[in-house]
Amino acid sequence: MKAQTNTILKTLKVRVKNKHSAVLRQWAFECNQAWNEANAITAEYSYIAVPEVGYLRNNFTAFDLQKSLKGLKGERGFSLHSQTVQEVIAVHAKARKQFKKDKLRWRVSGGSRRSLGWIPFKSGAAVWKNGQVRYNGHFFKVWDSYGLSQYAFRSGSFTEDSRGRWYFNVVVQVQATEVSGKGAVGIDLGLKETATCSNGLKLESKQFYRKAEKQLGMAQRANKKKRVKAIHAKVKNRRADAIHKFTTQLVREHSFIVVGNVSSSGLAKTKMAKSVLDAGWFMLKTQLDYKSKAMQGVFLEVNEAYSTQACSCCGSVSVNSPKGRAGLGIREWTCPDCGALHDRDVNAARNILAAGHCRLAGGIPAL
Repeated sequence: MKAQTNTILKTLKVRVKNKHSAVLRQWAFECNQAWNEANAITAEYSYIAVPEVGYLRNNFTAFDLQKSLKGLKGERGFSLHSQTVQEVIAVHAKARKQFKKDKLRWRVSGGSRRSLGWIPFKSGAAVWKNGQVRYNGHFFKVWDSYGLSQYAFRSGSFTEDSRGRWYFNVVVQVQATEVSGKGAVGIDLGLKETATCSNGLKLESKQFYRKAEKQLGMAQRANKKKRVKAIHAKVKNRRADAIHKFTTQLVREHSFIVVGNVSSSGLAKTKMAKSVLDAGWFMLKTQLDYKSKAMQGVFLEVNEAYSTQACSCCGSVSVNSPKGRAGLGIREWTCPDCGALHDRDVNAARNILAAGHCRLAGGIPAL
């Protein structure tokens, strides 16, 4: 089957070798200073007192802040590229607009609660040269697992993880391949099974965090900070690996994927918080979204209200169907109207798929 010539944007992430950590930490400190200066201005001057009028709203744009902080690099003696300072301010402005706040969280450079290193850069600031990444006059050796020499770098960032390891993240343009599968599938997210598909395929909840709790507790009581970070990283990697394998299989076999809009952030405030966060719903939906785009498929989130209670065969909501938290123990039920026997999660996934088809029939903008 001939591949399409459409192109998409994709973010590649590669590990930076440890010998470059010192210079990256210094630049991350300078990025934090630029962020905090922008934060201080927007927090203090977003409202201006006017006599006999009250307070007037002062909407700071990224351009306004860049003018106000134009001399920051020279005043502080930053070795950071001036375009990176501008990018930090631009990201700050975008975050204020997204969260509708004048004051964001400060970026802390030291102590036990310090912010993880982050150095954003604009398109063209980083290039591949002589087998290394050249940025701001420095050459960085990376573990090149993608063949970076074949790509033209766009915007990106250097980021640090909780173990002090640095990564180079860059946006590149790649060709989108034609989706191999032509089927459609609905997905119900849960805790007993992380995901259940309308065709019966299930992603079992491995409970990676719960299985590591004993080791984690021992390391915490012994005050072994490096060991604690290593355990957390292992849990995260194992969860990501399981979800990657599952989502890759789905995207290869289906061109249309629909998932319920269950909110992990809302349930994280309940007694089920540990299980919800261990399930990795947000990661699963994020992967399905970008992998579907890469394969020219369609991914939708739909309202999953009544998806568990309604019969996927006749559409009726009966007294036998599972309802609320009291019905969580009901794994199978029979519809009294049509006699269909349902697995609760598969039934919900089928209703979610049907809701996705209804949205497409109404002309959804996502297409």
